[in-house]
Amino acid sequence: MFSVQSCEPKGKEEGQEVIKEVVIQADEPEYFLLRPAVEQAYGYSHAIKIGNSIKVSGAVSMDDEGNPTAIGDLAQQMKNCYADLDKILKHFGCSFDDVVVENIFTTHMPLLLENAAYRAEIYKNNFPTGTWVGVKELALPEFMIEIELEVHKSD
Repeated sequence: MFSVQSCEPKGKEEGQEVIKEVVIQADEPEYFLLRPAVEQAYGYSHAIKIGNSIKVSGAVSMDDEGNPTAIGDLAQQMKNCYADLDKILKHFGCSFDDVVVENIFTTHMPLLLENAAYRAEIYKNNFPTGTWVGVKELALPEFMIEIELEVHKSD
């Protein structure tokens, strides 16, 4: 619960203060697990929605048992990440048009740059803000790319 108070003079002549209180009820978080067993084992939720904001954990190229897929193929790993992200967005009634931030982590920046044009197939209207970061490694050595999102769902 969040409370805001304001002190305003009731009238110039009286000099009394009137206290107004506004109570804003906080939204309860909605958790979404794409692969519940895997996410429980590693200790994370794939997405959390609070109000109109949705935070999506980094998607990597894995099967439903958590095994890496498309090993050594960054282009296919990227496509697999976006396929999983699409499932999460659809769960919340959203699309890639609702994405406001996209952060990409990769172990091979030159390959990401070679395959970046694929993103135009994902973001058909506008690209979101975001950052691309080259990293030494991701959670498992076979992962070459991880994509996380922040989403704003309009009312």
